[in-house]
Amino acid sequence: MAATESQKYLSTRGGDYGLSFETVVLKGLAADGGLFLPHEVPIAEDWQSWKDLSYKELAFKIFSLYISSSEIPPDDLKAIIDRSYSTFRADDVTPLINVEDNLYLLELFHGPSYSFKDCALQFLGNLFEYLLVRKNQGKQGKDRHHLTVVGATSGDTGSAAIYGLRGKKDVSVTILHPKDRVSPIQEAQMTTCIDRNVHNLAIRGTFDDCQDIVKALFNDPDSNKTLKLGAVNSINFSRILAQIVFYFYAYFSLARKSPSFKVGDKVRFVTPTGNFGNILAGFFATKMGLPADKLVVATNENDILHRFWTTGRYEKDPVHGCKETYSPAMDILVSSNFERLLWFLAKEHAVTTGKDDQSSKKQASADIVAWYQSLKSTGGFGPVHKDILENGRLTFESDRVSNSETVETIRSCYKQTKYILDPHTAVGITVAKRSLARTSGHIQHISLSTAHPAKFSEVVTSALKDEAGFNFEEQVLPDELKALSSKETRVTTVDNSWEAVREIVKSQTEEDLQAESSG
Repeated sequence: MAATESQKYLSTRGGDYGLSFETVVLKGLAADGGLFLPHEVPIAEDWQSWKDLSYKELAFKIFSLYISSSEIPPDDLKAIIDRSYSTFRADDVTPLINVEDNLYLLELFHGPSYSFKDCALQFLGNLFEYLLVRKNQGKQGKDRHHLTVVGATSGDTGSAAIYGLRGKKDVSVTILHPKDRVSPIQEAQMTTCIDRNVHNLAIRGTFDDCQDIVKALFNDPDSNKTLKLGAVNSINFSRILAQIVFYFYAYFSLARKSPSFKVGDKVRFVTPTGNFGNILAGFFATKMGLPADKLVVATNENDILHRFWTTGRYEKDPVHGCKETYSPAMDILVSSNFERLLWFLAKEHAVTTGKDDQSSKKQASADIVAWYQSLKSTGGFGPVHKDILENGRLTFESDRVSNSETVETIRSCYKQTKYILDPHTAVGITVAKRSLARTSGHIQHISLSTAHPAKFSEVVTSALKDEAGFNFEEQVLPDELKALSSKETRVTTVDNSWEAVREIVKSQTEEDLQAESSG
C-alpha cells in the first residue's frame, strides 16, 4: 500500500522531501540542519470513536496515520507498542488526577525513568531495535549497520534514552549533560547505568551548549559518515509522534471522569516546556481534530517562548543568558522544536497570500532558513509578520513563572491536597490556575505533570520542610531511586568543544563495535 502524504517526510529547511518514516527515524536531523515533518498532518476523521480505547490501542490508531503499513506491518507495529508501554507502573500508562474544580493533572511519570520522556523513548528504543534487526538481517561484522545515538539532556531525556536503549544490539548511546546543572538523582539515573553500549559525558557548559554540540556533530559530514548518527532528542520526529497519544488519552480520560465534560467539548492543555517538543505534540493533536480551546505554554524564568508570544520577537536573553532555575529541564535559551511550529505558521501565512501548496511549503522553508540564520548570527529574529503571530495566538497562550512562585505552588498544593508536585509540574499548575482565573473557571484545564517529585529533592524539601509530618524519604522517594546512591557510576567530564566530543564518541563507538564482533 502506497504511503500517504502524512507518511512521507520533509525538512523544515527545504533540503529533503519525500522521505520514508524509517529514514527520518534513523537520521534524526536533516542534512540541511532542518527538522523533519510529515508533508501533511493527517485529519483523524473518526477520532471521537477512539474514546474507549486503551492507551496501546490509541497509540496504534495514531501511529498508523503517520507510518505506512508497507514500512511497518500492523502486527509488527502493535508488537513494538506493546513492548514499549508494558514497562509502565500504571495500568493506564498516563493517569489523569483531579486537583480541584475544573483542573486536572496528567501524570506522565510512570515509566522506567520517572519522566514524561519515557512515553516517547521507550517507543523509540524499540523502534530503533526493530529497524536495525531488519536492516542487518543476514549481515556480519562491519557490514552491519551500527547506529551511534547521540543526545543532549537537561535532565530527563538522558535517563529515558538510556533506559530505552541499554543493552540493544547494534546501538551505541552517548548522552551529554551540563556538568552540575542536572539534579543529583537525574545524574545518578544516567551514570549508574553501566551497560557496555551506554556512555555519559558531563559537558562544562549549559544545556544549550550540549544541544549545540549534538547539532554540530549531525552537521559534520565526517561524523555522519563514520558514525551513522541517530538522534533521541525531540529533534527526532518519532518523539513528537509518541507524545501526541497522551493528549488524546487525557481528553478521553476527562470525558470519563467529569460528568459535565462530553466528547466534542473544548479543553485547555497547560504544558511546562523548554524545548517545545511536548506542547508541539499537542499542536499536532489539534491539527488532527482534537478540540483544544488553547495550548498554554508554561515557561520558567528562561522565557524566550513567552517573550515570543508577547512580542513576536524570538531572541536569546542577551543580559542574563541561561539562568539556573528550580525547573532545570526547562533551562533552555533556544527551543529546538519551535522551528517546526514556525514552519507551519509560515506555510499557512503563505497560503493566505495566494500561493499553492507546493509554493507555500517552499516559502515556509525559505522563511525558516532566513530566521535561523539571523538567530545564529545576531541571537534573534523578528518580529515575525503580524498575521503569523495572530494566527499562532489562535492556538497558543503563554505565561512565565519565577523560582519563588514555583516554590509557593508546591507548598500551597501540598497544604490544600497533600499532593506533591515536582518543580516543572508546579510551573504548569501555577500557569493553569492563572488561566482558570482568566476564563472564570468555565473551561476544563489539563496540566501536564512531566516528572516525579523524587527527582528534585532539594526544591521539594525546601518548599515543604516546615509542613507538619513531611518526610521526603518516606513520602516521595521510591525504593528504586533510593538504591541509586550506592551504585557504581561511570561518566567522563569534557570541555565545551564539539571536536573533543566527536573524538570521544568515535573512540567509544569503535570499542563497542569491537566488543560486538568479538562477542
